[in-house]
Amino acid sequence: MAKPTRIESGIDFDKDGKQIGWLGLPHSVTRSAYGRIMIPIACVRNGAGPTAFFMAGNHGDEYEGQIALVKLIRALEPGEIKGRVIVLPAANLPAALDSARVSPIDDGNLNRCFPGDPDGSVTQQIAYYIDTKLFPRADLFHDLHSGGSSLDYVPFASMHEGADEALNRKCRDALVAFAPENALVWKLGHDIRYSPAAAMRRGVASLGGEFGGTGSVNRPALAQVERGLRRLLVHLGIAEKPKAWAQAAMPRRLSVPGQDWFVYAPEPGLFEPATDLGENVRKGQLCGHVHFVDNPARAPVPCHFKEDGMVVCKRHFGRVERGDCVAHLAVDEKW
Repeated sequence: MAKPTRIESGIDFDKDGKQIGWLGLPHSVTRSAYGRIMIPIACVRNGAGPTAFFMAGNHGDEYEGQIALVKLIRALEPGEIKGRVIVLPAANLPAALDSARVSPIDDGNLNRCFPGDPDGSVTQQIAYYIDTKLFPRADLFHDLHSGGSSLDYVPFASMHEGADEALNRKCRDALVAFAPENALVWKLGHDIRYSPAAAMRRGVASLGGEFGGTGSVNRPALAQVERGLRRLLVHLGIAEKPKAWAQAAMPRRLSVPGQDWFVYAPEPGLFEPATDLGENVRKGQLCGHVHFVDNPARAPVPCHFKEDGMVVCKRHFGRVERGDCVAHLAVDEKW
């Protein structure tokens, strides 16, 4: 039996109607002895039916999903649906308010904290609540990401492949229904610390995605997310297909086969990229140079791609430390 969570909800998930409230996470500090971190949450319900759980703000500096979800909360009404939609637009609220990948309170990366701990740090407690209270209620989970401050991505929706092929099929069906231009299937293992993998452990079909980056808001990617969320509601049978429904083309399927499709900075310095986002590259091709402005006589150090593929991710910040990811590739696959 799961331990109780310390987080209290002002939402009745089984009540019909539209509720917008907060999750109260006890947090005692000098300025507020009995304080709480108030994490926003919404539930829109109309009778029995499937449940969609949409989440953003897992990383606080990834904005497309956060904006799409606060817009959805304001717009979605119970009369439009049959079933339930749970929306968590700023899951790691301290990180979201700090415009940071990790929490300023405990340095916690929510997407490395599942299944969480009810007695742990602030971020671990958030993960535990999601894992024990929200995942069990969901039929479909979508965690919306982007590259944050340090990376830029070719926008794509994604899924993780697990050991349960029936569940993988549900994920693939949802991924196609979202109708992204690019659909990426992660094959780098099934680490339970990530939210989609944690949800899939509970039998929930799960999606992710990277919808831009650079700490800004990608307008076409934001529009893609807003359309895709509505399409998922239709896919689940929660919402009816609108009259103006457009049949979407099959997305381009991509995958990241392994770590050899990532490139890391070999030295600390300033990184000069040699390729552009979306470019197709070959094994051995130059990825970029690291320059040393503190020692201008020193020759720059190159780094190269280890495999063929398309550049789907590039580092945004110019300054790097040894071990920073400066790019990664994806390869085409057949459906």
